[in-house]
Amino acid sequence: MYKKLIFAMLVTLCVATDATAQKLRINVQGIAQPTPVAIVPFGWEGNSPRSPLDIAGVINNDLKRSGRFAPIAETDMLQKPTDGADVDFDDWTILGIEAVVVGKLIETGDNAYTLQFQLFDPISRKQLVGYRMPASRGTMRAAAHRAADMIYEKLTGIKGVFGTKVAYVTAEQQGKERLYSLIVSDQDGENDHKIMESKDPIMSPAWSPDSRQLAYVSFEGSRSSIFVQTLRSGNRFQVSNKPGINGAPSFSPDGRKLVVTLGGVDGNPDIYVLDIRTREATRLTTHRAIDTEGTWSPDGRYIYFTSDRAGGPQIYRISANGGTPERVTFEGSYNARPRLSPDGTRLAMVHNDRGNFRIAVMNLETKDLLILSSGQQDESPSFAPNSDILIYATRQRGDGVLETVSADGMIRQKMASGQGDVREPVWSPFPRF
Repeated sequence: MYKKLIFAMLVTLCVATDATAQKLRINVQGIAQPTPVAIVPFGWEGNSPRSPLDIAGVINNDLKRSGRFAPIAETDMLQKPTDGADVDFDDWTILGIEAVVVGKLIETGDNAYTLQFQLFDPISRKQLVGYRMPASRGTMRAAAHRAADMIYEKLTGIKGVFGTKVAYVTAEQQGKERLYSLIVSDQDGENDHKIMESKDPIMSPAWSPDSRQLAYVSFEGSRSSIFVQTLRSGNRFQVSNKPGINGAPSFSPDGRKLVVTLGGVDGNPDIYVLDIRTREATRLTTHRAIDTEGTWSPDGRYIYFTSDRAGGPQIYRISANGGTPERVTFEGSYNARPRLSPDGTRLAMVHNDRGNFRIAVMNLETKDLLILSSGQQDESPSFAPNSDILIYATRQRGDGVLETVSADGMIRQKMASGQGDVREPVWSPFPRF
């Protein structure tokens, strides 16, 4: 059954309902007592009567959506300063606020702005962060996300991921045909745009380490091929179209190679390392079993993959230079789709939990397994670049939706597109400024 399942997964994109590329809507289930904070409306110094963007609103939504913070309403604020010199700490301690953010957006030229903000601890009466950054109309939302990242990291000790992106696949019914789209959006669902559109299935998107490219599988011409596409220019090139299966690409940490699954014509699928520049493919596995879903360890030394060589799907690893694979997972009869956390401490997977396919994370040092999701058909786990959150696909009332969950299982978000199927999410690395 596993072989049929994997083969079907490699040859066709499994979608069951209509879908649209509408912007993702997010519903958050956070911790029981999130930290009360105040994001004061930002001041505006410019020629037009209104600020081009509600900076405080973006930061407020970012922190609230993290599940760790509870920003108070503007109507509950006793003061609304835009500069740190005007902050009255007593007004905030009376309200039980543990962090206050103030700031302003300043127009400095034609499509040129400066975003400045300050973070204060009203209890200690100290400034924790003070920062200025340039922005334009096109980069203003990204600058607001970056400010939220800095605030989040200072308050939690964990790097924020508000400035990152998510790629995912949708399928929309158009008459008797489906239209498949590869979408990239900010992690909050804003700024969504199509990278690729086709009447043939698209699957297995994977980010390059610099976030500038996506690799994916396309079934154009009724056969699987692997493409790499540059996001800024839209240019793409084919890196593999061998007979049979061309699937499951994953970039190496240096961005020069892909681990891919090839085969299915003269033998079972196996794991290969593909040099992107030369297109030379080096075979790593030669077992009669199905070996698929390869992914690199963050240090580039190992490749983790799914194999049924022990009779059922389990996760193995092999040196990136070849050798004898070693089994990694032993708990349960089904463990597949391995993904390593960027810090290299955890392994995410799809785990069969009493007949339900759920997302689990294994501590690579202690081998402890923690089940994070609660659905019946959860799949495609992907770590955020801070290793603290995962995104995955699940189903809700027959539709494909995305969910995120913290690595400890405490905080959840549901991300729906309004209707229809949304599948195969993958979280981008941190942007490089």
